[in-house]
Amino acid sequence: MKERKKRLAMLIDLRKCIGCNACSLACKSENDVPLSVWRSWVKRVEKGSYPHSREFFLPILCNNCDNPICVTVCPVNAGIKRPDGIVTIDPHRCIGCRYCMASCPYGVRYINPERKIAEKCYWCHHRVDAGLDPACVDACPTEAMMFGDLNDPGSAIAKAVAENAVQVIKPESGTEPYVFYIDLDIDAVEASQSEEK
Repeated sequence: MKERKKRLAMLIDLRKCIGCNACSLACKSENDVPLSVWRSWVKRVEKGSYPHSREFFLPILCNNCDNPICVTVCPVNAGIKRPDGIVTIDPHRCIGCRYCMASCPYGVRYINPERKIAEKCYWCHHRVDAGLDPACVDACPTEAMMFGDLNDPGSAIAKAVAENAVQVIKPESGTEPYVFYIDLDIDAVEASQSEEK
């Protein structure tokens, strides 16, 4: 019998997100991210006009894509896509050229100001390898974030994706992102991408 291939994914239920930034702060703490940069953040987008305006929250992080352009453009092969789908950067190979940053349609890479190499969200692969959820998932007080093996039909994430209408950001990019959103507002996404993080 052929062994099933694991494909890790993230699901964010925007109906539950309260914009508290617990995910971003947990990420920063867990991964020792310097003060001037972020691996993940929560965009706040206001829609409508006063007094009928509403604020939307949009957690942004690396999509660990199935077809990661960032990996293919790296001139020193520092980008690596693991068999489980997590995209990493070899810190010993990266030369900080920023090609991966320029190619990423999601703007989720940065140059570490201390190490001078590209970094991004790796879904806390050190935790995942130890059988734990990423720090952001553990920290979310409303359980808006879910992580797991999308190819396991019995997993909570596979069931949630099957039972809900999900969307990804920029599907037209051809990267096949693996961060899925429930109740994604396309207008809010477009508004968030016109601003600086």
